[in-house]
Amino acid sequence: VSTEKKNQVLVTMAQTLVDNKDSILKANKKDLENAKRKGLAPVFIERLSLNGKRISEMAESLWEISRLPDPVGQEIKSWTRPNGLKIQKVRVPIGVILIIYESRPNVTSDCIGLCFKSGNVVILRGGSDAIHSNLSIYHVLEKVIDTCGLPKAVVNFIKITDRKAVGVLLSLDSYIDLVMPRGGESLIKEVKDKSKIPVIKHYKGVCHVYVDAFADIEMARNIVLNAKVQRPAVCNAMETLLVHEAIAEKFLPLIIKDLKEAKVEIRGCLRTGQIVKGVKKATEQDWGMEYLDLILSVKLVKDVGEAIAHINHYGSGHSDSIVTSDRENADKFLKEVDSACVYVNASTRFTDGYQFGLGAEIGISTDRLHARGPMGLEELTTYKYVIRGNGQIRE
Repeated sequence: VSTEKKNQVLVTMAQTLVDNKDSILKANKKDLENAKRKGLAPVFIERLSLNGKRISEMAESLWEISRLPDPVGQEIKSWTRPNGLKIQKVRVPIGVILIIYESRPNVTSDCIGLCFKSGNVVILRGGSDAIHSNLSIYHVLEKVIDTCGLPKAVVNFIKITDRKAVGVLLSLDSYIDLVMPRGGESLIKEVKDKSKIPVIKHYKGVCHVYVDAFADIEMARNIVLNAKVQRPAVCNAMETLLVHEAIAEKFLPLIIKDLKEAKVEIRGCLRTGQIVKGVKKATEQDWGMEYLDLILSVKLVKDVGEAIAHINHYGSGHSDSIVTSDRENADKFLKEVDSACVYVNASTRFTDGYQFGLGAEIGISTDRLHARGPMGLEELTTYKYVIRGNGQIRE
């Protein structure tokens, strides 16, 4: 399928999502009612919820994907050997990609758009709690593919909600080339343990912000507050705040006041509790916890080296940030923190395919092979070597 045709289909998908907003919201309402009936946590319900703004954002992601360069067929590099062989390394689709995900309905449209543009077939297996929302979005987009004269089988949705279906899918290594789980730690561990298919893991996000001795206080307050409270139930939200001891007495009272006004529960180290009274004492378990809620661990450190050591020990390799005006400390942090995304003077909340200009993301990989961080179109391709000769034989 030509790039032009793919882009036309994506634009039609985007508009069709907007045109079918009411039916999608009606389906989402069923899922929300079921979730509330089951007594599911507010953070889960927040991730499950759709509204007009979120559907518009889903459509905008599809429009953005249509505007991005098509990676399929792109030349990565080329060279000519002394014997005249011309060698090209070019991008090609991975093939058939299975996405297993939980409660976020926007994953359905994002994954369809990205896999379609990158020339891959996608099999979607969403969580049972979002089944009505996911099916509604899937049917809307599947109909566009059919209407545009393309095979409907390029986009597939597993309607069976029984968990046994996942086990069957994970055994189909003759048919499926890659599986990507998106959801809680237990889901990802289950997929990793059971799969016969290569897995790229979207593991938990134990993200940190380190406020250095040379930080601008107001900038640090804004970044920390945004990283924690702007949307606490997502994987790029900050879970641990590290503060240099030289700035702690000035900074901690201000930021903890800000956080408490935003209804954040603070769990601090011993010295944090000595500086700000009424702080709950953090346990060893807290330092590696992904709360996905308005809870934050706070620890004082003696220097940037101790901050880096803490992050590399307790973090999940997702996203971590330093707030500082010191170039040397910033460079040390960027080089030595072993995470997919490292920031200087910015919120971890930017770890997102759309925010990175990738249109959307298929997931955020905390693996090293073959992709790391937000996965967009290029990460949904592999490559092959194309060799052109004029009769060469090996001697």
